[in-house]
Amino acid sequence: MTNPHYPLPHPQPPRKSRTGFWIVLGILGFFILLCGGCAGLVATSADDADSPGTSIAAGPAQDDGDRLAPAGSEVRDGKFGFVVTQVDPPVKSVGGDYLGKAAQGEFVLVHIDVTNTSDQPQSYFGSNQKLIDAQGREFTNDTEAEIYLNDDVFTDINPGNKFSVILAFDVPASAQPAALEFHDSAFSGGVQVAVR
Repeated sequence: MTNPHYPLPHPQPPRKSRTGFWIVLGILGFFILLCGGCAGLVATSADDADSPGTSIAAGPAQDDGDRLAPAGSEVRDGKFGFVVTQVDPPVKSVGGDYLGKAAQGEFVLVHIDVTNTSDQPQSYFGSNQKLIDAQGREFTNDTEAEIYLNDDVFTDINPGNKFSVILAFDVPASAQPAALEFHDSAFSGGVQVAVR
């Protein structure tokens, strides 16, 4: 029974949940950070490639008088110094009888030394490197073939350390290798060195 001297309490309206608001805000913040990080990575790589004294040779491998650094000299892109130490005669396959890979054309094998010239560790990837032939055609490396030729095909290189690796490029038998284009990352400007 209700007491007539005391009014009935008003029921409180249900509280609105803000969970959806915080989830949307969190997702929006994540994408803002992601876009900012990508922009910073691209800007840093561009700064490394464009900074004075970073490249010894640059430009396309053409027969129009462009001067490329000769094989054996160090060229730099970003945080890496690259030296071509040897170019092997073309081969039709790499690896052994049971584990190996046959080329579609023939493999051009290029021995290089990669040195970290910065003060921080840097990741090396063979897939960032290209071979350019005398016709100006670009060839990417063959990572599977490189696995049969090297202990490691990608690695983190600490400051001042050197990593030696053999690059493999599957090219037509008629191709005449002219230059290698080295990159310290997928976003860097790159630098070229002659291989003939």
